[in-house]
Amino acid sequence: MPELSGPRSGSEVPLELLRTPPPKERADAARNRAAVLEAAARLFAEHGVEAVSLDAVAAAAGVGKGTLFRRFGDKAGLAVALLDNRESVLQEAILYGPAPLGPDAAPTERLTAFTDAYLDFLLPHLALVRVSETASPGARYRIGAYRFWHRHVAILLASAPDPDVAAHTFLAALAAEHVAAVLPELGEQRLRAGLHQLGAALA
Repeated sequence: MPELSGPRSGSEVPLELLRTPPPKERADAARNRAAVLEAAARLFAEHGVEAVSLDAVAAAAGVGKGTLFRRFGDKAGLAVALLDNRESVLQEAILYGPAPLGPDAAPTERLTAFTDAYLDFLLPHLALVRVSETASPGARYRIGAYRFWHRHVAILLASAPDPDVAAHTFLAALAAEHVAAVLPELGEQRLRAGLHQLGAALA
């Protein structure tokens, strides 16, 4: 069953409805979008996100720079689009997958499973997520995926005095900028363990 009950944050929208819908595009626009995303993924993997310009992506995709800017806006918009499919897979598992990431497990177990699954998504794509979250002040909180993660964590932290505040607090420790800064010092294993402890303390 989809996760539609529990304390609701923000606009009281059910979690299922916070998923980002796939874009509705003409066939030619869809082909251009696919070409741009394929070129961006390849160039980012080869050279690193920071080193690749939008001009280079447009040239590799065989589209005009104006087409790329109209569709994605900037590098952050391109990063969001590249991450969308990967985020959708995680969201699907949260809503409908097997426990403990999916329903039918205790909230504390689900929060631990979410922490591990989110880190499994974040760490291989840390540079991309960082670009998407830091393009402008507060960019992270305007991304549709953040609203989904926040709603999910708030439901799992229903026993906290204020689940919304607790969820923001927990997710702050998963911000790409923060993880990128502390990972070299703490290492992945220690970071995971600390986040598990934080979730248990907030629950």
